[in-house]
Amino acid sequence: MTDSILNLLSTLTYIFVFFLGIVLAGLVILFFIDITQKQDAVRRNYPVIGRFRHLFSSLGEFFRQYFFAMDREEMPFNRAEREWVARAAKGGGNTIAFGSTKNLDPAGTPIFVNCPFPTLEKDAAETATCVIGPFCETPYDAKSLFNISAMSFGALSAPAVQALSHGAKMADCWMNTGEGGLSPYHLEGGCDIVFQIGTAKYGIRNDDGSVSDEKLKKVAAHQQVRMIEIKMSQGAKPGKGGILPAEKVNAEISEIRGIPEGQSSISPNRHPEINNVEDMLDFINHVRDVTGKPTGIKAVVGAYGWLDELCLAIHKRGIESAPDFFTLDGGDGGTGAAPMPLMDNVGLQLDESLPMLSDIFHKHGLRERIRIIASGKRITPSEVAWALCAGADFVNSARGFMFSLGCIQSLKCNQNTCPTGITTHDKRLQRGLDPADKKVKVANYCKSLVHEVEVIAHSCGVDEPRQLRRKHIRIVQDNGKSVPLDELYPRPEIIAQYR
Repeated sequence: MTDSILNLLSTLTYIFVFFLGIVLAGLVILFFIDITQKQDAVRRNYPVIGRFRHLFSSLGEFFRQYFFAMDREEMPFNRAEREWVARAAKGGGNTIAFGSTKNLDPAGTPIFVNCPFPTLEKDAAETATCVIGPFCETPYDAKSLFNISAMSFGALSAPAVQALSHGAKMADCWMNTGEGGLSPYHLEGGCDIVFQIGTAKYGIRNDDGSVSDEKLKKVAAHQQVRMIEIKMSQGAKPGKGGILPAEKVNAEISEIRGIPEGQSSISPNRHPEINNVEDMLDFINHVRDVTGKPTGIKAVVGAYGWLDELCLAIHKRGIESAPDFFTLDGGDGGTGAAPMPLMDNVGLQLDESLPMLSDIFHKHGLRERIRIIASGKRITPSEVAWALCAGADFVNSARGFMFSLGCIQSLKCNQNTCPTGITTHDKRLQRGLDPADKKVKVANYCKSLVHEVEVIAHSCGVDEPRQLRRKHIRIVQDNGKSVPLDELYPRPEIIAQYR
């Protein structure tokens, strides 16, 4: 018995020494690699040990998210916001205890003005449908004020798109395809669809990159496709086209988009055929004539003089020539891949651009003609209610619905290594995303958010959310006092000839 134990210990010792030798040999090899390379000064000066700097840097996001950041500190979305979405997606109670953890003192904080006589449940009205495209062959009676923003198949995985499609049907909201074309996964759930035309015309392009009317008609022939959105720009990268890394361009995506397989796909930074507002109206009306569906544009606003030019051009042609909707993206919007300077510092945020856009359309007598869809970091009820007060008819969200799918904000969207299977085409990672489970969470999130926006509206004394106005919200100023939003952005007079 003793000999057996000694033999076992001897064997374990040999194994330990063997693996220790491999480790030491590996360290020696790394030492000579580091001390001879010239690309990294830290590794050259501190061989092997210098490698830990990169390890700790890459793990920093993880440690901040789970150990160090406070509930309201993290960017771009803090823990409190993400957990609200997670609770809403589960469909259970979404109340909190003890007191708010939100600091209400910083300038810009919105405060809703509650009414001394809030709306009773028996007097509450369901959120009214809103007609988009009254001059179209097929107008759209949009039911939900909160909808799924543009996210392409390609940027998202197939299971993610499937879950969103089915969830949107369950919640009775629409789903925007993003610029990556119409896939079978978008259609699978039976939801209403907004087909987006990006600058590369994916899914409806000729070989030269122009629009194929035949392919456009084929897309619009789907009854589920209710509107067409022409993407002029987006908040995360104004002036830059879409970016899909080569590792995401598989055979299926190549077929749907009409692009070479295995090559990075970079869209033009604008539509080559649109050089001014007249060209824009020509393009809008051509698409609308071909499809018979409501057609609008998506843009982030920076310079805004062109908006007045657009309104004047519309009146010159006739009110029916106007875009049926304007999806306004905020300059702080997100995406799977964008240059940091554009994501950080280009384009106005919705706090400023949304009241401005609404007022310009109002001034020109076009506010009821052109529906406004607000998009950009609106994932909680208070943010959506603010947008309705400021002038939006609808609110779109992308990342809110990604959180409902299980996104953990790992910031790996552009690397094909998303740990939750949402933005990757790695089948092993996609396996973790079950569309049958996630579709319910998508629907729960949408329904819960709309319900709580209704709760805010009733607290303010109106029957339903679209009755919210600027007078129902105040904005905290630098001196700590709040000012009504209708004082900060008073409605301009309608130009006499347009009344």
